[in-house]
Amino acid sequence: MEYINADVVLPEELLKEVQKYINGGMIYIPKPKGLRKGWGVNSGHRTYLTQRNDQIRESFLQGANIHQLSDQYFLSCDSIKKIVYKKSI
Repeated sequence: MEYINADVVLPEELLKEVQKYINGGMIYIPKPKGLRKGWGVNSGHRTYLTQRNDQIRESFLQGANIHQLSDQYFLSCDSIKKIVYKKSI
């Protein structure tokens, strides 16, 4: 996130109005809802986790048990259970 000085980008009238609520502090202005990206989209981590979880489910369906998958993927048994028993939406 980049820091931008408000007096450089905001019109003077708007700046004075904002200063009524926060004076000399930092404020975060979020992107509009339609422009926000989901968690892990930029880094590719969401795609990685989706593929990993699909592999875990496939291995489970082919006969691997919870403990084997836990050891193979370095996850707790509870995490593996959440992945393999999750209901599809």
